[in-house]
Amino acid sequence: MLETFETVAKAVADPTRIRILKMLEGGELCVCQITTVLDLAPATVSKHLAALKIAGLLQQRRDGKWVYYRLAERDLNPYAPAFLGLVGASLRDDPTVAEDSRVLAQVNAAPLAVVCDQGRAALGSMPQAPVTTVCRGGSR
Repeated sequence: MLETFETVAKAVADPTRIRILKMLEGGELCVCQITTVLDLAPATVSKHLAALKIAGLLQQRRDGKWVYYRLAERDLNPYAPAFLGLVGASLRDDPTVAEDSRVLAQVNAAPLAVVCDQGRAALGSMPQAPVTTVCRGGSR
């Protein structure tokens, strides 16, 4: 049981993975959408998604060439619901999470095929520099 707990704890110990979980609170997203918001390489995002999935925090589905992720709806790991609850109740005032939400709204307004093909360039006047603010823990 300790190893199962440790898998989830390690998965949520990374700020980028927390950002992914916060994005997915609004519902299912394609890998392209997540990659565009984070402004990271697809391989980097895939590694983070894999760690969250192995920990039982995410589920995925494939639709043609797109892969979609959502927060786990089943108890794939007995500790996952508690960690998802903590993440969900935390970081409401965090500037990085707020910026991700703002960018995600732009991403969701663009056609999925365009976002997957062009990334941040699909957002037009969107600045291309990555967000460098670090998520801070704590409930508010």
